[in-house]
Amino acid sequence: MSALWIAHVNVTDAEAYGRYAAIATEAIAAFGGVFLARNSKFVQLEGNARKRNVVVRFPSLDQAVACYNSPRYQEALSHAEGAAERDLMVLEED
Repeated sequence: MSALWIAHVNVTDAEAYGRYAAIATEAIAAFGGVFLARNSKFVQLEGNARKRNVVVRFPSLDQAVACYNSPRYQEALSHAEGAAERDLMVLEED
């Protein structure tokens, strides 16, 4: 069963976050992740809005979690620390 990686982000340091995004994109692809939406136009109907929203489909929940825990993605995260406010979840698709 595939899974969706859903991130809601406010970038506070564009340069550092750009380094994160470059490495993260590579790590995500290595685990079979495919971007479905990245910083697309959105309408916030409820809850707290973040300026940047990202949705990635992975082949499975396990692959999405393995990507997050991988050394390459953790390297990417080191650039995001202090450069963004983020919420991230993985949701298994029905």
